[in-house]
Amino acid sequence: MKIECSVDKIKNAIFLSEKITGKNLTLPVLSSILLTASGKSLKLRATNLSLGIEVEIPAKIEKEGVMAISGQTLAGIFTNLFQNENIVLEEENGNLLIKTKKSKIKLKGQAYDDFPTIPIVEGKSFEIESKKLIEGIKSVYYSSSVSDIKPEISSVYIYSNEDNLIFVSTDSFRLAEKRIKIKGIDEIPGILIPFKNVSEILRVFSDKPEELKVCFNKNQISFSADGVYLTSRVIDGVFPDYRQIIPKESKTDAVVLKQDLLNALKLSNIFSDKFNQVNLSIKPKEKVFELSSSNNDVGENKTELDGALSGESVEVSFNYKYFFDSFQSINSDSISVRLNQSSKPMVLSGVSDNSFIYLIMPMNR
Repeated sequence: MKIECSVDKIKNAIFLSEKITGKNLTLPVLSSILLTASGKSLKLRATNLSLGIEVEIPAKIEKEGVMAISGQTLAGIFTNLFQNENIVLEEENGNLLIKTKKSKIKLKGQAYDDFPTIPIVEGKSFEIESKKLIEGIKSVYYSSSVSDIKPEISSVYIYSNEDNLIFVSTDSFRLAEKRIKIKGIDEIPGILIPFKNVSEILRVFSDKPEELKVCFNKNQISFSADGVYLTSRVIDGVFPDYRQIIPKESKTDAVVLKQDLLNALKLSNIFSDKFNQVNLSIKPKEKVFELSSSNNDVGENKTELDGALSGESVEVSFNYKYFFDSFQSINSDSISVRLNQSSKPMVLSGVSDNSFIYLIMPMNR
């Protein structure tokens, strides 16, 4: 193998691939990136068996070939190479020679016969702007369960409804739903993407301005754009019928400024206990919207906010972190807070944006 290509392009491809290499004692080649030079391009491939990626970049191929090189070592080298110049990669006696104007490096190659293939996902497909997919996932994925005990909720659930692509996640203590408008999308009955794979999907495609092609079947899902092809396994399970727990109406309603509520929450967190408990009291007749918290070792705090309040009085306690996490997904300046009673979930949404809804189960007081 002997090729010449841009340092910038191969550096980006290595950084995308290296994070998806795996550590497997029975299959040590998974810690490598597979380099395949053929035609007019260099392909870099990595997998941890749950996720797989292939990145194709243009290159001048003098001699075709295949090599497997430690992903961690390659990433470390290219972090420190000069940019804006070309680089020559050449195989010599099982080693990889890396040459630039100012550097000459020799890396030990690894046996690649056992390197797994990246599956070509066939099945249903649709196209979506990369920024819309990223927005949908980012709006909900933090609500997924981090435990694998119930894999169906340790996931981001994606399905379609009319002209909406809907993203949902829950850990049974809170639930987030985001609707993204996509015209003419075919029916998607439901896809469960593992939570552990979602962060890599976000990392790989966050900076891609192009449309993504998404293909899926009962076992795999793939995302492809601009020479990058990423596959993930999907979870074989049934997501909970969450729509039945979203209240159709509310007995207590409040609208407050997002920044005011955020500041009050941060203040309350200073005084919250080891369970992150924050207390909320809404008394519409007395025009009171109050957050409070107390900690025997620190002290206590009460903060009142101005807002538009209506309905019955209610007092309820919530986990501060669950409350705080939702702010990244609410784009409105004002937040709607809806409650039924102290034992029912609180519903949060943006006042001018009904595409996102968030439920938090109360804590036992």
